[in-house]
Amino acid sequence: MLYWLTELSDGGDIFNLFRYITFRAGGAFLTALIFGFIFGKPLIDVLRKRQGKGQPIRDDGPEGHFIKAGTPTMGGLLIVGALLTSTLLWARLDNAFVWMVLFVTMGYAAIGFADDYAKVTKQNTAGVSGRVRLGLGFLIAAVAGGWAAWFHPADLTNQLAFPVFKDALLNLGWMFVPFSMIVIVGAANAVNLTDGLDGLAIMPVMIAAGTLGIIAYAVGRTDFTEYLDVHYVPGTGEILIFSAGLIGGGLGFLWYNAPPAAVFMGDTGSLALGGALGAIAVATKHEIVLAIVGGLFVVEALSVIIQVLYFKRTGKRVFLMAPIHHHYEKKGWAEPQIVIRFWIISLILALIGLATLKLR
Repeated sequence: MLYWLTELSDGGDIFNLFRYITFRAGGAFLTALIFGFIFGKPLIDVLRKRQGKGQPIRDDGPEGHFIKAGTPTMGGLLIVGALLTSTLLWARLDNAFVWMVLFVTMGYAAIGFADDYAKVTKQNTAGVSGRVRLGLGFLIAAVAGGWAAWFHPADLTNQLAFPVFKDALLNLGWMFVPFSMIVIVGAANAVNLTDGLDGLAIMPVMIAAGTLGIIAYAVGRTDFTEYLDVHYVPGTGEILIFSAGLIGGGLGFLWYNAPPAAVFMGDTGSLALGGALGAIAVATKHEIVLAIVGGLFVVEALSVIIQVLYFKRTGKRVFLMAPIHHHYEKKGWAEPQIVIRFWIISLILALIGLATLKLR
């Protein structure tokens, strides 16, 4: 919204700064961060009062988790609120990709909110039916996939781009929308599975969002795409502002989610943030890079799939408990040890993902 202040500029005053995406991204980051600090404590107080017993703890979970009983959930409202406010304030509101990413984020936040609300009101871990969640998630992702295809340049419409092999494009045709649905729904649920320890999910999400934000800025500029030899997708540069708002809001949330957590993000946050990462990847034509940057989320999801399939086939378990972060808890690793090591892995994967921009 503040972009329109450029109409008051004569080219040499403070209003001219609002033309620059990097300046507005900095503003979005600070706005979201301050939002988190201002509204974090009041929101937690309201959630604690309304929820009473807080988020239900799984009976079959690690023993150390029972001390977390009573911790309120739905803290994702803080992140989503900060993200929405900062994006609407600092991004160009005539940008189709900004609205596409916001649509996915808010849609998945609504699904997550309904799930969290069902859990705390019924005081069980069932929540909303898995079929309903997946059905609504696929519907939102289908709209987003068609939205992205409509606004991609003609030479990239329905195409799958590859990292490193930058001249290669695979024409998915009508399969592009189903492919986009898998990317977005998969990212949302992978982040949801990762959100099992205090601070575990939010930092890797911020790292991935920062990486994808840089990629979005790069592919939205002709000079950068020529230098890096990647496909130019006009308009995606504005997504950097969304990513900066996510990082700011995420840091504000982490202030209260750091061990021992005063609040959990819940499905309200994890589904929204995971869906946002998937939507950014689809918008920027970097779906495969998302699998690298978000490799931690991929491993977490795969550990659950492997565990379920192997158990159904043999009656035995590959991991002591899935997702895999619980496996390491069962092995005796301290929770902060798991969290910090997983953060380090996420940072390494993000650097590898960025390196694919220049590798050829």
